[in-house]
Amino acid sequence: MNMSTVVRFAPSPTGYIHLGNARPALMNWMFALKTGGQFILRFDDTDLERSKKEYADAIEKDLAWLGIKPHRLERQSERKAAHDAARDKLIADGRLYPCYETADELDRRRKRARAMGRPPIYDRAALKLTDEEKAAFEAEGRKPHWRFKLEGKEVHFDDVVRGDQVVNTDTMSDPVLIRADGSYLYTLPSVVDDIDMGVTHVIRGEDHVTNTGAQIELFEALGATAPTFGHHNLLTDATGEGFSKRKGSLSITNLREEGFESLAVALIAILTGTSQPVAPHASLDELAQTFDISMVSRSAARFDPAELAGFNARMVHGLSYDDVKDRLAEMGVEDAERLWNAVHENLEKVQDIRDWQKLVSGPVETVVADEDKDFIATAAERLPQEPWDENTWSEWTNDLKAETGRKGKQLFMPLRLALTGQSHGPELKTLLPLLGRTACLDRLS
Repeated sequence: MNMSTVVRFAPSPTGYIHLGNARPALMNWMFALKTGGQFILRFDDTDLERSKKEYADAIEKDLAWLGIKPHRLERQSERKAAHDAARDKLIADGRLYPCYETADELDRRRKRARAMGRPPIYDRAALKLTDEEKAAFEAEGRKPHWRFKLEGKEVHFDDVVRGDQVVNTDTMSDPVLIRADGSYLYTLPSVVDDIDMGVTHVIRGEDHVTNTGAQIELFEALGATAPTFGHHNLLTDATGEGFSKRKGSLSITNLREEGFESLAVALIAILTGTSQPVAPHASLDELAQTFDISMVSRSAARFDPAELAGFNARMVHGLSYDDVKDRLAEMGVEDAERLWNAVHENLEKVQDIRDWQKLVSGPVETVVADEDKDFIATAAERLPQEPWDENTWSEWTNDLKAETGRKGKQLFMPLRLALTGQSHGPELKTLLPLLGRTACLDRLS
């Protein structure tokens, strides 16, 4: 395997992943497949309060279901020594400085700046503190949070999705990298781990574009070359609302439990909002051959959850018996191959075959209208002898047409209702041999 490209997906295990989170995971996986590179699953689990093992396990399971097989698994919580070493270097170099303002004081300053028509950027007052002033704050019981001192320059980067980008760090507050309790915010561990793990490409949502300037400065401050960035459009619902962990909307766990095809879910998450149509593919490997990250559109990736059911049905209709035979065996479907071949084009989800299994094995509520009673009695009399095959239906209905003069819907619909109790469904020429003569006679009488 060519290890020249290394990508990562770095979720925080504080909830279940949903379709919106699956998008960057799958975009990175596509990139790894296309370039023969390495995909790292890295849990951003430094928030020990909110990170839970059950969420990490669920994320691993969800990614595996979607078809993502990480080459490496890393946990940021196990890498504190590397993060601390970077912190110490930045402090020694004067790039990380302690600040003692409370949240209220910062809020008041921002409001004052806005009132005076100035951008609400942190004024770096903490850089002017004397050792005596710092000692006085410490004596009060204040603990500092630490900010990264930006160079305040135009940071240029070539985004593999969006082209040339410029972020001016002069218009930004120095970002807080360490909280007052000593715990790290997202940025420092992320950059340190990207450096140590040799990450070459950071592919993520466009909501991170503005963070990129400060992050590139941080890579440089730690003596590293920044990776190549790519910012894809975010998946939103039909109204333009994003998905959220808190809403539990379209969580991958739920979609799996509801019986959607993993490939249908993955293709929707990848292809929505790109120049490629959302169309069935045989596998993610096959899609990776034609997919390129530059195909991602600059406009929003709008997705109507109602589309998933229709797309899933298209995928199911294209599945062969071999594709599903293990799943049908697990479901205990009898005469599975004949039943699948007869009904799969009427299924929205694979497990819907159970309804057709019930229809075949019975009992069913048959429906015979008063005006059709004589016709159905005649149909029972003229029912051919077995063995039956795909031609039995046309032989039987041609005979009835000649006998009764009925044709079209008048001929077929009463038979369908009497045999299945439903006005729609698979072609009766394929269903009839599955039902068999005994069951058909029973239903016609």
